[in-house]
Amino acid sequence: MEIGVGLPGHVTGVEERTLVTWARRAEERGFASLIASDRLAWSTPEPLITLAAAAGATERIRLVTSVLLAPLHTNPALFAKAAATLDRIAGAGRLHLGLAPGAREDDYRASHLDFSTRGRALDTLVERVTAIWRGEEEVGPAPVTPGGPPLWFGGTSQATLRRIASHGTGWIAGTGGDIDEFITFATSLHSRWKEAGRQGRPRTRATAMFALGGHAHRSLARAVNDYYAFAGPDYVRTVIDTAATTADVVHATVTAHEAAGLDELVFVGNDTDPKQIDLLADILGDKLTSPNSTTRAPDRSH
Repeated sequence: MEIGVGLPGHVTGVEERTLVTWARRAEERGFASLIASDRLAWSTPEPLITLAAAAGATERIRLVTSVLLAPLHTNPALFAKAAATLDRIAGAGRLHLGLAPGAREDDYRASHLDFSTRGRALDTLVERVTAIWRGEEEVGPAPVTPGGPPLWFGGTSQATLRRIASHGTGWIAGTGGDIDEFITFATSLHSRWKEAGRQGRPRTRATAMFALGGHAHRSLARAVNDYYAFAGPDYVRTVIDTAATTADVVHATVTAHEAAGLDELVFVGNDTDPKQIDLLADILGDKLTSPNSTTRAPDRSH
Protein backbone atom coordinates (compact mmCIF):
# COMPACT_ATOMS: atom_id res chain seq x y z
CA MET A 1 0.00 0.00 0.00
CA GLU A 2 1.25 3.45 -0.92
CA ILE A 3 0.88 6.47 1.32
CA GLY A 4 0.12 10.02 0.23
CA VAL A 5 -0.32 13.30 2.05
CA GLY A 6 -3.19 15.77 1.74
CA LEU A 7 -2.66 19.51 1.75
CA PRO A 8 -4.31 21.42 4.62
CA GLY A 9 -6.15 23.66 2.18
CA HIS A 10 -9.39 23.38 4.15
CA VAL A 11 -7.83 24.94 7.26
CA THR A 12 -9.03 28.49 7.74
CA GLY A 13 -6.25 31.01 7.17
CA VAL A 14 -3.83 28.72 5.34
CA GLU A 15 -1.35 30.65 3.19
CA GLU A 16 -1.12 29.44 -0.39
CA ARG A 17 2.69 29.60 -0.52
CA THR A 18 2.76 27.28 2.47
CA LEU A 19 1.07 24.63 0.32
CA VAL A 20 3.97 24.79 -2.15
CA THR A 21 6.35 24.17 0.75
CA TRP A 22 4.21 21.17 1.71
CA ALA A 23 4.49 19.88 -1.86
CA ARG A 24 8.28 20.07 -1.91
CA ARG A 25 8.66 18.48 1.48
CA ALA A 26 6.15 15.71 0.73
CA GLU A 27 8.21 14.72 -2.31
CA GLU A 28 11.48 14.94 -0.39
CA ARG A 29 10.15 12.62 2.30
CA GLY A 30 8.92 9.99 -0.16
CA PHE A 31 5.13 10.32 -0.12
CA ALA A 32 3.52 8.79 -3.21
CA SER A 33 0.88 11.47 -3.81
CA LEU A 34 -0.04 15.04 -2.97
CA ILE A 35 -3.77 15.66 -2.58
CA ALA A 36 -5.69 18.93 -3.05
CA SER A 37 -9.32 19.23 -1.96
CA ASP A 38 -12.04 21.43 -3.44
CA ARG A 39 -14.75 23.76 -2.20
CA LEU A 40 -16.16 26.91 -3.71
CA ALA A 41 -18.03 28.50 -0.80
CA TRP A 42 -15.00 28.23 1.46
CA SER A 43 -11.46 29.58 1.66
CA THR A 44 -9.98 26.41 0.12
CA PRO A 45 -7.50 27.37 -2.67
CA GLU A 46 -8.59 26.32 -6.16
CA PRO A 47 -7.18 22.79 -6.61
CA LEU A 48 -6.04 22.85 -10.24
CA ILE A 49 -4.10 26.08 -9.73
CA THR A 50 -2.71 24.73 -6.46
CA LEU A 51 -1.51 21.56 -8.17
CA ALA A 52 -0.03 23.58 -11.03
CA ALA A 53 2.12 25.41 -8.48
CA ALA A 54 3.02 22.08 -6.89
CA ALA A 55 3.91 20.63 -10.30
CA GLY A 56 6.40 23.41 -10.87
CA ALA A 57 7.99 22.81 -7.47
CA THR A 58 8.29 19.01 -7.72
CA GLU A 59 9.30 16.30 -10.18
CA ARG A 60 8.06 12.91 -9.01
CA ILE A 61 5.11 13.01 -6.63
CA ARG A 62 1.62 12.32 -8.02
CA LEU A 63 -0.78 15.26 -8.00
CA VAL A 64 -4.37 14.37 -7.14
CA THR A 65 -7.66 16.23 -6.75
CA SER A 66 -9.70 14.65 -3.96
CA VAL A 67 -12.23 15.48 -4.95
CA LEU A 68 -12.81 18.13 -7.58
CA LEU A 69 -16.40 19.41 -7.73
CA ALA A 70 -16.53 18.73 -11.43
CA PRO A 71 -20.12 19.90 -12.17
CA LEU A 72 -19.11 23.44 -11.23
CA HIS A 73 -16.96 23.44 -14.39
CA THR A 74 -19.76 24.12 -16.83
CA ASN A 75 -17.58 24.48 -19.93
CA PRO A 76 -16.25 20.95 -20.62
CA ALA A 77 -13.93 22.11 -23.41
CA LEU A 78 -12.29 24.69 -21.16
CA PHE A 79 -11.98 22.15 -18.35
CA ALA A 80 -10.44 19.61 -20.73
CA LYS A 81 -7.93 22.23 -21.85
CA ALA A 82 -7.04 23.26 -18.30
CA ALA A 83 -6.55 19.68 -17.13
CA ALA A 84 -4.52 18.76 -20.22
CA THR A 85 -2.30 21.80 -19.69
CA LEU A 86 -1.68 20.79 -16.08
CA ASP A 87 -1.00 17.22 -17.22
CA ARG A 88 1.66 18.51 -19.61
CA ILE A 89 3.24 20.74 -16.95
CA ALA A 90 3.35 17.87 -14.44
CA GLY A 91 4.55 15.18 -16.84
CA ALA A 92 2.94 11.92 -17.94
CA GLY A 93 1.23 9.94 -15.22
CA ARG A 94 1.53 12.47 -12.40
CA LEU A 95 -1.88 14.13 -12.53
CA HIS A 96 -4.84 12.11 -11.27
CA LEU A 97 -8.29 13.72 -11.29
CA GLY A 98 -10.61 12.70 -8.49
CA LEU A 99 -14.12 13.88 -9.35
CA ALA A 100 -17.46 13.95 -7.54
CA PRO A 101 -20.78 15.85 -7.59
CA GLY A 102 -20.25 17.12 -4.04
CA ALA A 103 -22.62 17.17 -1.08
CA ARG A 104 -22.68 20.85 -0.13
CA GLU A 105 -25.52 22.84 -1.63
CA ASP A 106 -23.87 26.20 -0.87
CA ASP A 107 -21.18 25.50 -3.50
CA TYR A 108 -23.96 25.31 -6.10
CA ARG A 109 -25.83 28.34 -4.82
CA ALA A 110 -22.62 30.35 -5.17
CA SER A 111 -22.37 29.14 -8.78
CA HIS A 112 -26.06 29.75 -9.58
CA LEU A 113 -26.30 26.09 -10.59
CA ASP A 114 -28.96 23.48 -9.90
CA PHE A 115 -27.84 21.25 -7.03
CA SER A 116 -30.40 18.56 -7.89
CA THR A 117 -28.96 17.92 -11.38
CA ARG A 118 -25.28 17.76 -10.40
CA GLY A 119 -25.00 14.03 -11.05
CA ARG A 120 -26.19 14.35 -14.64
CA ALA A 121 -23.92 17.36 -15.09
CA LEU A 122 -20.93 15.28 -13.97
CA ASP A 123 -21.77 12.51 -16.43
CA THR A 124 -22.08 15.00 -19.29
CA LEU A 125 -18.78 16.62 -18.39
CA VAL A 126 -16.91 13.31 -18.24
CA GLU A 127 -18.27 12.15 -21.61
CA ARG A 128 -17.29 15.37 -23.34
CA VAL A 129 -13.89 15.76 -21.68
CA THR A 130 -12.76 12.21 -22.41
CA ALA A 131 -13.87 12.60 -26.03
CA ILE A 132 -11.75 15.75 -26.32
CA TRP A 133 -8.75 13.96 -24.83
CA ARG A 134 -9.20 11.21 -27.40
CA GLY A 135 -8.85 13.83 -30.13
CA GLU A 136 -12.47 13.83 -31.27
CA GLU A 137 -12.72 17.63 -31.05
CA GLU A 138 -10.30 20.38 -32.01
CA VAL A 139 -9.47 21.49 -28.50
CA GLY A 140 -5.85 21.50 -27.44
CA PRO A 141 -3.29 20.99 -26.19
CA ALA A 142 -3.50 17.23 -26.01
CA PRO A 143 -2.64 15.71 -22.64
CA VAL A 144 0.77 14.10 -22.42
CA THR A 145 -0.68 11.12 -20.52
CA PRO A 146 -2.18 8.78 -23.15
CA GLY A 147 -5.96 9.11 -23.05
CA GLY A 148 -5.76 11.92 -20.54
CA PRO A 149 -5.23 11.99 -16.78
CA PRO A 150 -6.70 8.96 -15.01
CA LEU A 151 -10.11 9.63 -13.49
CA TRP A 152 -11.10 8.63 -9.97
CA PHE A 153 -14.58 9.05 -8.55
CA GLY A 154 -15.82 9.74 -5.03
CA GLY A 155 -19.09 8.72 -3.44
CA THR A 156 -20.81 5.47 -2.51
CA SER A 157 -23.80 5.50 -4.86
CA GLN A 158 -24.72 3.23 -7.74
CA ALA A 159 -23.84 6.14 -10.01
CA THR A 160 -20.31 6.12 -8.57
CA LEU A 161 -19.98 2.43 -9.39
CA ARG A 162 -21.19 3.10 -12.93
CA ARG A 163 -18.80 6.01 -13.46
CA ILE A 164 -15.79 4.05 -12.28
CA ALA A 165 -16.67 1.02 -14.38
CA SER A 166 -17.25 3.17 -17.47
CA HIS A 167 -14.51 5.80 -17.25
CA GLY A 168 -12.51 5.40 -14.09
CA THR A 169 -9.23 4.12 -12.82
CA GLY A 170 -10.52 3.85 -9.27
CA TRP A 171 -12.49 4.99 -6.25
CA ILE A 172 -11.66 7.61 -3.61
CA ALA A 173 -13.32 6.77 -0.30
CA GLY A 174 -14.42 9.60 1.95
CA THR A 175 -12.90 10.75 5.23
CA GLY A 176 -14.01 9.09 8.45
CA GLY A 177 -15.49 6.04 6.75
CA ASP A 178 -15.80 2.65 8.42
CA ILE A 179 -13.42 -0.08 7.23
CA ASP A 180 -16.29 -2.56 6.85
CA GLU A 181 -18.18 -0.07 4.70
CA PHE A 182 -15.06 0.40 2.59
CA ILE A 183 -14.74 -3.35 2.06
CA THR A 184 -18.43 -3.69 1.15
CA PHE A 185 -18.30 -0.95 -1.48
CA ALA A 186 -14.95 -2.17 -2.84
CA THR A 187 -16.42 -5.66 -3.29
CA SER A 188 -19.34 -4.22 -5.26
CA LEU A 189 -16.91 -2.17 -7.32
CA HIS A 190 -14.84 -5.21 -8.30
CA SER A 191 -18.01 -7.01 -9.42
CA ARG A 192 -19.23 -4.03 -11.44
CA TRP A 193 -15.77 -3.66 -13.01
CA LYS A 194 -15.81 -7.25 -14.25
CA GLU A 195 -19.38 -6.94 -15.51
CA ALA A 196 -18.26 -3.97 -17.62
CA GLY A 197 -15.56 -6.11 -19.23
CA ARG A 198 -12.68 -4.11 -17.76
CA GLN A 199 -9.30 -5.75 -17.52
CA GLY A 200 -7.17 -5.69 -14.37
CA ARG A 201 -8.86 -4.27 -11.29
CA PRO A 202 -10.09 -0.90 -10.01
CA ARG A 203 -7.73 1.01 -7.73
CA THR A 204 -8.77 2.34 -4.33
CA ARG A 205 -7.73 5.36 -2.26
CA ALA A 206 -8.95 6.52 1.13
CA THR A 207 -8.24 9.57 3.24
CA ALA A 208 -7.61 9.92 6.97
CA MET A 209 -7.24 13.14 8.91
CA PHE A 210 -4.06 13.74 10.90
CA ALA A 211 -2.41 16.29 13.16
CA LEU A 212 0.68 15.57 15.23
CA GLY A 213 2.73 17.24 17.93
CA GLY A 214 1.89 19.29 20.98
CA HIS A 215 -0.99 21.22 19.37
CA ALA A 216 -2.47 18.24 17.51
CA HIS A 217 -5.87 18.03 19.21
CA ARG A 218 -6.43 21.77 19.18
CA SER A 219 -5.50 22.09 15.48
CA LEU A 220 -7.64 19.12 14.53
CA ALA A 221 -10.69 20.28 16.46
CA ARG A 222 -10.51 23.79 15.00
CA ALA A 223 -10.09 22.62 11.41
CA VAL A 224 -12.68 19.85 11.49
CA ASN A 225 -15.33 21.76 13.44
CA ASP A 226 -15.10 24.63 10.96
CA TYR A 227 -14.97 22.63 7.76
CA TYR A 228 -17.49 19.87 8.50
CA ALA A 229 -20.02 21.89 10.49
CA PHE A 230 -22.55 21.47 7.65
CA ALA A 231 -22.59 17.68 8.23
CA GLY A 232 -23.65 17.92 11.87
CA PRO A 233 -22.00 17.19 15.21
CA ASP A 234 -22.10 13.40 14.92
CA TYR A 235 -20.07 13.40 11.73
CA VAL A 236 -17.65 15.98 13.12
CA ARG A 237 -17.09 13.78 16.16
CA THR A 238 -16.52 10.72 13.94
CA VAL A 239 -13.87 12.52 11.90
CA ILE A 240 -12.11 13.78 15.03
CA ASP A 241 -12.28 10.40 16.79
CA THR A 242 -10.82 8.54 13.80
CA ALA A 243 -8.06 11.08 13.09
CA ALA A 244 -4.41 10.15 13.62
CA THR A 245 -2.89 12.26 16.40
CA THR A 246 -0.26 9.83 17.73
CA ALA A 247 2.26 7.37 16.29
CA ASP A 248 0.17 4.45 17.55
CA VAL A 249 -2.93 5.68 15.74
CA VAL A 250 -0.96 6.32 12.55
CA HIS A 251 0.35 2.75 12.59
CA ALA A 252 -3.08 1.31 13.45
CA THR A 253 -4.69 3.26 10.61
CA VAL A 254 -2.10 2.00 8.13
CA THR A 255 -2.46 -1.60 9.33
CA ALA A 256 -6.27 -1.55 9.10
CA HIS A 257 -6.29 -0.15 5.57
CA GLU A 258 -3.58 -2.53 4.39
CA ALA A 259 -5.61 -5.45 5.69
CA ALA A 260 -8.66 -4.14 3.81
CA GLY A 261 -6.73 -4.23 0.52
CA LEU A 262 -6.45 -0.49 -0.03
CA ASP A 263 -4.03 0.66 -2.73
CA GLU A 264 -3.24 4.06 -1.23
CA LEU A 265 -3.93 5.77 2.08
CA VAL A 266 -3.74 9.57 2.20
CA PHE A 267 -3.15 11.39 5.49
CA VAL A 268 -4.74 14.85 5.25
CA GLY A 269 -3.12 17.63 7.27
CA ASN A 270 -5.08 19.75 9.75
CA ASP A 271 -2.16 21.85 10.99
CA THR A 272 -0.61 24.09 8.33
CA ASP A 273 2.97 23.86 9.67
CA PRO A 274 5.11 22.02 7.06
CA LYS A 275 6.89 20.29 9.96
CA GLN A 276 3.79 18.11 10.14
CA ILE A 277 5.10 16.25 7.09
CA ASP A 278 8.35 15.42 8.84
CA LEU A 279 6.53 14.26 11.97
CA LEU A 280 4.35 11.96 9.86
CA ALA A 281 7.23 10.70 7.71
CA ASP A 282 9.34 9.90 10.76
CA ILE A 283 6.51 7.74 12.12
CA LEU A 284 5.92 5.96 8.81
CA GLY A 285 9.59 5.22 8.16
CA ASP A 286 10.09 2.56 5.51
CA LYS A 287 6.36 2.56 4.66
CA LEU A 288 7.16 5.48 2.37
CA THR A 289 8.59 5.14 -1.13
CA SER A 290 12.12 6.13 -1.99
CA PRO A 291 12.32 9.89 -2.71
CA ASN A 292 14.20 9.02 -5.91
CA SER A 293 11.57 6.65 -7.27
CA THR A 294 9.33 7.60 -10.17
CA THR A 295 5.55 7.69 -10.38
CA ARG A 296 3.79 4.54 -11.46
CA ALA A 297 2.05 4.72 -14.83
CA PRO A 298 -1.75 4.89 -14.48
CA ASP A 299 -3.92 1.88 -15.29
CA ARG A 300 -5.49 2.64 -18.68
CA SER A 301 -6.69 -0.91 -19.30
CA HIS A 302 -10.08 0.17 -20.68
